[in-house]
Amino acid sequence: MDNGTETRVAVISVIVEQPECVNQLNEILHSASDYIIGRMGIPYREKNINIISIVIDAPVNVINNVSGRLGRLSGVTAKTAYSKN
Repeated sequence: MDNGTETRVAVISVIVEQPECVNQLNEILHSASDYIIGRMGIPYREKNINIISIVIDAPVNVINNVSGRLGRLSGVTAKTAYSKN
C-alpha cells in the first residue's frame, strides 16, 4: 500500500435505510479493500436500519471517491471524518 502517496485516516459513517442496496455498497467497499483498516456494522432492528463504520487509510481522493459513491446510493447516507494529518 505504501507507494509514496500521502494518506490520511478517516472514518466513513454510513446509515443504510434500504437493504436492497447492500450488494452495491459491498461492491464499493470491496473496490477499496486495500485501504480499509476495519469495518463495523450494527443492525438497528427497532428502526429497521443498519449503521456501518468504515476506517480507511488512503489518499484523500480515494476516500472522497468511496464516500461519494456510497452517498449516491439510494437509501444510503454517508459522512466522513478525517484525521488532521
